Amino acid sequence: MRKLLKRNDAEESEIDLTPMLDVVFIMLIFFIVTASFVKESGIEVERPAPSEVQQQSDNPAIVVTIGSNNDFYIERRRIDVRALRSNIERLHAERPESPVIVRAHPDSEAGAFVSVADASREAGVFNVSLVSDEE
Repeated sequence: MRKLLKRNDAEESEIDLTPMLDVVFIMLIFFIVTASFVKESGIEVERPAPSEVQQQSDNPAIVVTIGSNNDFYIERRRIDVRALRSNIERLHAERPESPVIVRAHPDSEAGAFVSVADASREAGVFNVSLVSDEE
């Protein structure tokens, strides 16, 4: 009789890990499925080769230079961020087929490029390229 009681006590004291493993696998499947639907938002930047910029001499581009302190320059004149759209509109009216090329200093912020790209699109120019200023 004692052996029978010891056997029952031993069977009752074991922990069944099957439900815990089921929960872990279900959570793993859930995280894998939801992770595949997460998409990072971003902006596409098309960088032309330096030779491509020089080949467009028959169609001069509207060049916006961004300095190291996020200052904007068009035709060597410093431009306020609020005047970007109007200046790009004016130059686009003179040269309707010209793209906008942004020459950005390596120390400038990405937000400065986004400001120029937004102003260009508001001015009706959708061909905006980014070139790093290596001076």
